[in-house]
Amino acid sequence: MCEDDHSRGHDHGPARRALLVTGAAAALTLGSVTFASGAAAADGDQETRRISGTLPTGSPDFVYVPVEVPAGVREIKVAYTYDKPSVPAGTQGNALDIGIFDERGTDLGGHGFRGWSGGARSEFFVRADDATPGYIPGPVREGTWHIALGPYTVAPQGLSYELTITLTYGSPGTPVPATYPPPRAKGRGRDWYRGDCHLHSWYSDGRRTPAEIAALARSAGLDFINTSEHNTHSSHAHWADQAGDDLLIMLGEEVTTRNGHVLALGTDPGTFVDWRYRARDNRWARIARDIRRAGGLVVPAHPHATCVGCGWKFGFAEADAVEVWNGPFTPDDEVTLAEWDNTLVASVREGHGRWLPAMGNSDAHRDPDAVGSPQTVVLADDLTREAVQEGIRAGRSYVAESKNVALTFTVSGPRGEHAGIGERLRVDRDSPVTVRLQAQGAPRCTIRFVTDQGVLFTSDPLPVSGAGTAEWRTTPSYAAYVRAELRHETAAGPLPGVMAAFTNPVFLGRQ
Repeated sequence: MCEDDHSRGHDHGPARRALLVTGAAAALTLGSVTFASGAAAADGDQETRRISGTLPTGSPDFVYVPVEVPAGVREIKVAYTYDKPSVPAGTQGNALDIGIFDERGTDLGGHGFRGWSGGARSEFFVRADDATPGYIPGPVREGTWHIALGPYTVAPQGLSYELTITLTYGSPGTPVPATYPPPRAKGRGRDWYRGDCHLHSWYSDGRRTPAEIAALARSAGLDFINTSEHNTHSSHAHWADQAGDDLLIMLGEEVTTRNGHVLALGTDPGTFVDWRYRARDNRWARIARDIRRAGGLVVPAHPHATCVGCGWKFGFAEADAVEVWNGPFTPDDEVTLAEWDNTLVASVREGHGRWLPAMGNSDAHRDPDAVGSPQTVVLADDLTREAVQEGIRAGRSYVAESKNVALTFTVSGPRGEHAGIGERLRVDRDSPVTVRLQAQGAPRCTIRFVTDQGVLFTSDPLPVSGAGTAEWRTTPSYAAYVRAELRHETAAGPLPGVMAAFTNPVFLGRQ
């Protein structure tokens, strides 16, 4: 049921249309909301419509409310509310996301995309010179706009909502040209650079400004960060004045679907990545290719997170890396670590040489979330977007809980052969090799060497200084690869101690 309460003009309540399946997730489009012609409106005049309705359990992923916008509109503003009834234990309650598309339409690909705030805001506005964080400034042109509702979860009683749509007439403001952070910082040449590629500001559901995040990134010893707002690129134009010789700021998005989240890492400025599909829609490969065409990396985020819709269901065939460690290390990360290790074994078995590198990020939203905990430490040729991405893609990286932890991990052969993180030591299968890890900043942690067979070496705890070295000898016939972990003292329960750092693997043998 839908009702339309007009503040002026005639009553034209939107009628329900048929269920549409357009190659993305199933969607329902309601009847249009109309306004009187703006031709006679004076500058500053406003016109409001109120729309209410109820969505049943099992609603489509997206419900579109068309809004017929006349000429002469300076600003469109939308506010919404919905009910949150009590539900039985173990049953999901109501959660309703919101966004908007302009007169260019709602087709997959998002040419008409003008913003998304998910469930983080109860109202938003768009006009030529400004917009609510999460939304894209620009002219409010005549035509059919669409308010996009996302009933993320619906209670057994259904989800009752009300929309208030207000148009303000008048001359549009002057658009502000977008400026973006540069694709390079000063750097130190080929070196290890620290970064956090999963961060949220107030341009999605975070509570920090870009300036606050940049300050925290510098305090955390980071050399680079990547923006990753949920389902919007609206923050891209708001980071330029936070970049500097000491901090590279890459631009991206956290693509938040109903079947998992993925980081579009380091895309071209202004790139929007659509999220309106499920794994069963067979659209993911196309979206992943679009991310790469826009210069980005495809990185599934927190694949085993337990929040609704957070678990990654698309597989890893299209991934350039995977976020193994997300925020404080938890059993979810332990499961992801084990699954990632299984992908390393599969790459050895299949023998094609392609393997999936791991990374770690903070996913920080607000206090007390710590920016840079964890952080990915990447060996890159310079502090540029392309060089950092290449280091991540090649797996020349390790993950550390903070700037205090530093590792040097190498494997050497009998004739001086040498390989580092993400590389292959090409020696005969029975050649003796020496695995060596030098650690700093990890007091009382143990060093573990992990192979395709499992954990084959565990050191004594490091001294309280946090510095120490461990060595272990093996052969390629016994270990197809070896990677290192630093663990804090063993916690109670069946799991090993909380992670302090871990590396990507070094592969052994001639393949």
